[in-house]
Amino acid sequence: MLIQHIGHAEFLIITESGVRIVTDPYDASCGYPLHRTAADIALVSHHHHDHDAVENLKGEPRVIDKAGQYTPEPDVKVTVMKGFHDDEQGSKRGETLLFLIETEGLRVVHLGDLGCLLDEAQLEQLKNPDVLMIPVGGFYTIDADQAKQIADQLNARLILPMHYKTEYNQEWPISGPEAFLELYDTKEICQGAEAVRVTKEDMECQAKVMLFSAMR
Repeated sequence: MLIQHIGHAEFLIITESGVRIVTDPYDASCGYPLHRTAADIALVSHHHHDHDAVENLKGEPRVIDKAGQYTPEPDVKVTVMKGFHDDEQGSKRGETLLFLIETEGLRVVHLGDLGCLLDEAQLEQLKNPDVLMIPVGGFYTIDADQAKQIADQLNARLILPMHYKTEYNQEWPISGPEAFLELYDTKEICQGAEAVRVTKEDMECQAKVMLFSAMR
């Protein structure tokens, strides 16, 4: 599969069979350049404007925005479970969804706007992801230290940070990715890539943490 970070919590995943999966599409108010990404499947973790702008996607994607198990394409299985957008059982910001995508023998996890540590049931369900998309900016979500703890607990093989401060959202009260990157050896980090191709056979050749360059 090919993975590209569009920006914020939005990723594009393209399977070898050509299925296009988009996570948490943002709208123009986020400050990021707006890309009308073509999608067959749209995963929406919660209905905040920076995560549910399905109307900006090209095509007529199947939208998955509720907990459950789905097979939107013959070779794609999506398991969706509830999580919390804060560390007070959702009393501050409500719920978020956590996604496990299984295709091509790979397990890809997107943690939406997770705002607290995972419980035992969630850890068991999501364990051993080949790819983990995880927020690291804090304030609205988990911070760098919590993200590192969760990545370790899950035994993630390739970690893709998301939901952090960039040149496009300087006024947001969140942190950049630097604090998260500092928790890893520099030899484990790849920065500046525009996309990554992942297969079950080449996971040992991947970096531990990959920070994409922002699309413009």
